[in-house]
Amino acid sequence: MVNVKEIRKDFPMFSNNPDLVYLDNAATTFKPQCVIDAVTGVYTQMTSNIHRGDYDLSHRISTAYDQTRTHVASFLNAEEDEIIFTSGASASLNMAAYGYGLTNLREGDVILSTEAEHASNILPWFKVSEMTHSKIEYISLNEKGELTVENFKKAMHEKVKVVAISYVSNVLGYINPIKDITEIAHEMNAVVFLDAAQAVPHMKVDVKELNVDFMSFSGHKMLAPSGIGVLYGKKDILEKTDSYMMGGGSNARFDMCGNLLLREIPYRFESGTPAIEATIGLDAAIDYLEKIGLDEIQTREAELKRYAIEQLSKLDNIILYNPDAETGIITFNIKDVFAQDAAGYLNSKHIAVRTGLHCAKMLVDILKTSDTIRASLYFYNTKEEIDRFVQVCSEITLEKCIDIFF
Repeated sequence: MVNVKEIRKDFPMFSNNPDLVYLDNAATTFKPQCVIDAVTGVYTQMTSNIHRGDYDLSHRISTAYDQTRTHVASFLNAEEDEIIFTSGASASLNMAAYGYGLTNLREGDVILSTEAEHASNILPWFKVSEMTHSKIEYISLNEKGELTVENFKKAMHEKVKVVAISYVSNVLGYINPIKDITEIAHEMNAVVFLDAAQAVPHMKVDVKELNVDFMSFSGHKMLAPSGIGVLYGKKDILEKTDSYMMGGGSNARFDMCGNLLLREIPYRFESGTPAIEATIGLDAAIDYLEKIGLDEIQTREAELKRYAIEQLSKLDNIILYNPDAETGIITFNIKDVFAQDAAGYLNSKHIAVRTGLHCAKMLVDILKTSDTIRASLYFYNTKEEIDRFVQVCSEITLEKCIDIFF
């Protein structure tokens, strides 16, 4: 059982902002003190570069950095050489799309995706499609915006070489049936690219069980610092993937004639000095999440989501777009009030939410609206915060919003 009262003591943001109800966790999460200490510890105790210096300090930081890769691999049930550190999920998705797509796709090949994808999981494929003369096709979503196995089967055919989808929609919060999708895709020799940015922080993710070929996520959505992300790739698929960037750290040697020998995987994909302190912070964040337990976290968030939907459903001024989604993402609008105006009113009451199409701009045809409000929960949120959020939502009218802004 998650002891939320005790857990919240670990997060300085709560004590430093006692009036704030923070409901934008799908964008970024608060950081526990242990993560903050891990980051500051790098700057106060171990500042040096990794894998470069022939001195004790460099050895210490290199060991800590390498241990993070080991920890991430264990966390995902992957192999160490299948873990590549990047600056975030967007960098990971671009690295995979360009590195694999430009090398392996040909004219007439098909990239299969959905209208619900985050920009980072579809825009790179727009460019790859243009450069390789391949095509992008979309899996039909049902009337609620869900991806079903049946619709995926209908969309699959022999020309599909890449399937690029999310594990959890960042707008509607639906969990996609990834195991079934990868099984079907692999039967037709397609490679599956999974955006797991909204999944890894909230539930157990086992890459071997899912059998995905690539998977990406960000640290800042799971208690870690900004500037650190992970690209998982199956070793045999990574062998067919070009390095997205070149520079120090990725090569073993090169000469004036242009001869180049890259380092082994995963280091050939990690050019330049990394975000060392953020990587060490990711290690601390994973340790924190594991101590609570991902199953406990998922159960806690589902309970909070059900409670929030139950309370919001009692209001006659609320439009809910995903009431039955299993995750902590609540997408809604206030009747007759523009989303940004409603969010402004919530902000005036110290409640933080997000508005827009949340980087998934093709969903407008399904949602039938240009903007929505997104409240996203994490395990450290409370029912008391939800009660306060619902109460303020009940008060919102166009007239009250006008009063605030004018």
